[in-house]
Amino acid sequence: MKRSWDEDDNIADKVLYALIMMLGVLVRSISRKHSTAVAYVIGDFLYNVLKMRRPLVENNLALTFPEKKNSEIKAIARQVYRHQAENFIEVLRLPMIKTAGDAARLIDIDALDFLAKTIDRNKGVVLVSAHYGNWELMAHCIGLLMAPLTLVVRPLKNHAVDRQINRWRSMSGNRIVYDGQALREGLRALKNREILVLLGDQSDPVGGFSTEFLGRSSSVFLGPAYLALKAGVPLFVGMSRRDGKGLYSVDFQEIDQTGLGTTKTDAEELARRYTKVLARHIYQHPEEWFWLHNRWKLPWTRPFSKSKNGTTIS
Repeated sequence: MKRSWDEDDNIADKVLYALIMMLGVLVRSISRKHSTAVAYVIGDFLYNVLKMRRPLVENNLALTFPEKKNSEIKAIARQVYRHQAENFIEVLRLPMIKTAGDAARLIDIDALDFLAKTIDRNKGVVLVSAHYGNWELMAHCIGLLMAPLTLVVRPLKNHAVDRQINRWRSMSGNRIVYDGQALREGLRALKNREILVLLGDQSDPVGGFSTEFLGRSSSVFLGPAYLALKAGVPLFVGMSRRDGKGLYSVDFQEIDQTGLGTTKTDAEELARRYTKVLARHIYQHPEEWFWLHNRWKLPWTRPFSKSKNGTTIS
């Protein structure tokens, strides 16, 4: 049997991998209703007992929603932990979603406009999403229901877990590209009329470009904008959200590229446009976003304020 880890993986990584695999066997042996209950227990344990990143989560929520009471912030934070635990459990259950019929029973996709402007025209497209809803489940189901995707991902530090998750990601025909190869492989995918998926809510550690995101100046990757403009293809935002009945709905919105060329300034403007759409979804359903990430850790992030005429200034 081939090893799932590298020679330089440490004992802790190997133990974590084994535990995740055992949990996967467990949650795939029970119903989805019961696996969701397991996820809620895990989420409550992380929030109430371990308090993992709880001050960070609650502080960021309070800064983003200053009008909300402390009790409301805590209620949202608790839901965040439950939802992220549920996301993790559902990733472990991805091998159970084998057909388009399986996917259709979990997710409702409103994709008529998206299909009309992309696949139906035999044209590539950049699809920007976020750590919102269940982005992994969304990608898996789109691969089964519509067309295989090219997913740009960051490698995990645990090599064995990284390889296993990528195997699950690829079961629906999706192709994995690590972020270090995103430019070259992304342009190639778009030239081949593929759907290129990138998450647009992560910070750029280089900090070359900042814009408003959830009320604060935030570094933003220009990759999705640059790739769309360079390849001359549409750019859509696609977001999944729980419907409260155990299912997910996915909405697509095309981002207007009117008046934009291929310069860095044009890419920055396109990035501003889709970042506003991502933020709107998070404002509407904050419990769906991954607040455990230290999104504003970079030293140059700062609050935005409103001028007297209502425009945003920094």
